[in-house]
Amino acid sequence: MVKLPSGKPTFFQKVKRNISIHKHSYILMAPYFTLFFLFTVLPVLISIGISFTYFNMLEAPRWVGWDNYARLFLEDDVFLISLKNTIVFAAVTGPVSYIACFVFAWVINEFPPKFRAFMTLIFFAPSISGNIYFIWLVVFSGDTYGYANGFLMKIGLIYEPIQWLQDPKYMLAIVMLVQLWLSLGTSFLAFIAGLQTIDRTLFEAGAIDGIRNRWQELWYITLPSMKPQLLFGAVIQITTSFAVADVSMALAGFPSVQYAAHTIVTHLIDYGTIRFEMGYASSIATILFIIMMATNLITQKLLRKVGE
Repeated sequence: MVKLPSGKPTFFQKVKRNISIHKHSYILMAPYFTLFFLFTVLPVLISIGISFTYFNMLEAPRWVGWDNYARLFLEDDVFLISLKNTIVFAAVTGPVSYIACFVFAWVINEFPPKFRAFMTLIFFAPSISGNIYFIWLVVFSGDTYGYANGFLMKIGLIYEPIQWLQDPKYMLAIVMLVQLWLSLGTSFLAFIAGLQTIDRTLFEAGAIDGIRNRWQELWYITLPSMKPQLLFGAVIQITTSFAVADVSMALAGFPSVQYAAHTIVTHLIDYGTIRFEMGYASSIATILFIIMMATNLITQKLLRKVGE
């Protein structure tokens, strides 16, 4: 076998040896890896490849190089608006919903079992209730029958109804509010599960080692003990905040007035399912994929410092 001058085994030799040692594990994981590659990795690679072509679903893809990406950033003003809206949306709803999920899970975990189960259901219900967010159309209705307008007019803050879901000043903020209301979902359950699995003897050992209050318990024991759940929750929240579309389209319309609630995903839907410019839509998806991957990497680095 070929070895490096230093005598250390090459990368491929290490891989071969690892496979040889753990061959039974790789055999057991082979079905999952095969499905994961076929239905996740391969479509992503194909989409990235299509992003460098002009493809209208009727003709064979035609190579155009970087033209789609140049068009995105130099010619497509609507994409720049959607990019700004998505970044603002993710920067606000991502951290806020992530922290809210953990805080509510942390508080609810201290309740007795039956009451804890009831409260978990109450907080989790909006995320599994389908199109329940349509009730917010009644709250922010643009006439006097809307709850927001009716309340504000009753106390004298406004004298005529506000068009909440047609006025660009309010649309993005309302979509953020509704998304935060819906955000106590999978991450919330993961945090509840993580808190339930913490070894209680760690708190006793911590008290002996000098931990004196709940905040020190949280930082030095609770958070380090549930890093896998924290990472999982971060991935879910990042994905949800960057991939918002249904709530925006349902509340603000498609397209929204002056594209005030337009996001990258709604822009992707526009070109992918209405105009059928699949090459251009794939370039939009690739940009979103890169942004989400970069955000995930940054989040992972931050979570590694928890408890230090």
